[in-house]
Amino acid sequence: MMKNYLFNISVKDFVFELINKIKDDDIFNSAAALAFYLLLSLFPAIIFLLSVLPYLSIENLDQLLLSTIGQILPAEAAKMFVGIISEVTTIEDKKLVSFGALATIWAVSNGMYEIMKQMNKTYDIKESRPFWKERIISILMTFVFGLLLVGALLLILFGQVIQNYTIKFISDGFEVFFFFFILKWLIIIFFMLLGFAIIYYFGPNLKQKFRIFTAGSVVSIGLLIIASLGFRYYVENFSNYSATYGSIGAVIILMLWLLIAGAVIIFGSEINAIINRDRPNEVNMINYK
Repeated sequence: MMKNYLFNISVKDFVFELINKIKDDDIFNSAAALAFYLLLSLFPAIIFLLSVLPYLSIENLDQLLLSTIGQILPAEAAKMFVGIISEVTTIEDKKLVSFGALATIWAVSNGMYEIMKQMNKTYDIKESRPFWKERIISILMTFVFGLLLVGALLLILFGQVIQNYTIKFISDGFEVFFFFFILKWLIIIFFMLLGFAIIYYFGPNLKQKFRIFTAGSVVSIGLLIIASLGFRYYVENFSNYSATYGSIGAVIILMLWLLIAGAVIIFGSEINAIINRDRPNEVNMINYK
């Protein structure tokens, strides 16, 4: 009888090993720790990014950021960013930017550092890189993620300009809106793939080939989109956190979403760890236990 194989491992063995690793690594507790560090790093990163945007002299970039956040997060969580965006983008203070840079480098690098620790855990390897090298890697990853975010926003904004031009001079039919809607999400998904690839490549303490498309990243992005849409639908239709928790309800919603995101990131790394163990020519197996 012909067996079904996923890369060099049978589907049955892959599923059993994945279930065991999820249980052994306790990914939901790990995701909770990761969500905590992501929450601490999120607001300094956004404040610094928004303080830099006015210097780019690009119209509607802050509104585009808010619109993108609003399409991903539940409405109550997205509203938290409205006040920050409206306040910070009206200030062109070099002291704010310089302080924001220092705060962002430290806070967000802590989030990246925690991600690196979780990646090592999924691969069952110990960290052998010196502390200063880990910090440099986490800072560089922070810087690259900032560039990816701005780059994605600029491409989406450029697409919006083309859309407006097309509607004004050519056509305003449904096909035009649908095309640019798909184009926007293709850009977002591509940059998400690139971001996940950076995490899965630089995060664990092992040598491997850099791949934009990996099984873990593709599955993670799919799960993150589905989980985000599902969680948003649940919050907006079946739950009222504001009535239960008051103004802190938005923070709780954001924390729950970050918990989902953290679990998805770790889950994708677990998938890659299992598959990479069957690629001895592409991964330095010396670092495995």
